[in-house]
Amino acid sequence: MNFNRKLVLADGTVFQGNGFGSNKEAICDVIFHTGMTGYQEILTDPSYYNKIVVMTYPMIGNYGISSDDYQTSIGGASALIVKEYCEIPSNWRSIKSLDEFLKERDIAGLYDVDTRALTIKIRNSGTMKGIIVDSNAPDEDAVAKLKSAAIINDHVKHVSPNESYKIPVKNKKFRIIIMTFGARVEGLINELVNRDCEVIVVPYNISAEDISSLSPDGIILGNGPGNPSDIPEVLPVIKELQGKYPLLGVSLGHQLFALANGATISKMKFGHHGRNYPVKDIATNRTLITSQNHLYQVEKNSLEGANLELTHFAINDDTTEGIKHKQYPAFSVQFLPEAHVGPQDSKKLFDHFVQSLRGDE
Repeated sequence: MNFNRKLVLADGTVFQGNGFGSNKEAICDVIFHTGMTGYQEILTDPSYYNKIVVMTYPMIGNYGISSDDYQTSIGGASALIVKEYCEIPSNWRSIKSLDEFLKERDIAGLYDVDTRALTIKIRNSGTMKGIIVDSNAPDEDAVAKLKSAAIINDHVKHVSPNESYKIPVKNKKFRIIIMTFGARVEGLINELVNRDCEVIVVPYNISAEDISSLSPDGIILGNGPGNPSDIPEVLPVIKELQGKYPLLGVSLGHQLFALANGATISKMKFGHHGRNYPVKDIATNRTLITSQNHLYQVEKNSLEGANLELTHFAINDDTTEGIKHKQYPAFSVQFLPEAHVGPQDSKKLFDHFVQSLRGDE
């Protein structure tokens, strides 16, 4: 088979393929995603900002692009790698093909790739940078570009909104502030509105004083891309807020909540990206099937000195999936209870959060 584009990894490994979507050169961390569906959500979710996403499911694009499944209008993945790309989608909701969407968003695509071998490579060697280039580009030049590429440490600043906005409800029982770090918040908003909560979404760099001036009943720390250690200015704000209001952290918000209380964070070998990750709820001894997207974890052995208690752990690798404060009505989870695509087991966490607003926690 003749190939016209390729992925070159930082260690010199090459995966041949054919291009679709944008023809740009994409230089990013390469991660794999285990979901069978949800490619549109991934590509428009800012928590995948500056990532090359490899889909492990073999055929992608078969249901096209829907006007209802956009997560945000900014951010998202930089490139998509698939085994088989479906050129002609079959879905009454489809308004365009995946190829048309990728061109529109300037996202590079690569298909006819041995995604099984690529996934095994990432699992064995860990997440590493890669570059998508034309097949005739010298491999050594591609590796040199990877080595000289600038390191981006301000993911959240690239995708977080600058302005606050409100979502009112008719029969308001509570007012919730969502601190957004750039990732989609529509799922969080829907869960809260369904529980008669008015929602105000605020930028990540807002002060604790400005949040208090909004008279909230509770705080949610949302998801976002990158390393939580890159935004240390958020930590004193979280520390001040958790003593005043019930608080829930989700994914990146979970990691920031842990850091604010003195726990430590480490980078995982290849992270959790996809659906159907089993998580044990210690309080109920039940297993939740969850959606996840993270490359960093809260170190379990750092919780005790941080006045935090483990509430959930991953069954597959025993990593930390949920914690709570021993003194305040504040807790967090690494998984995505509001996920639009995937399992719905963990939505009761929002009931638990609303109970804490009433003081029933």
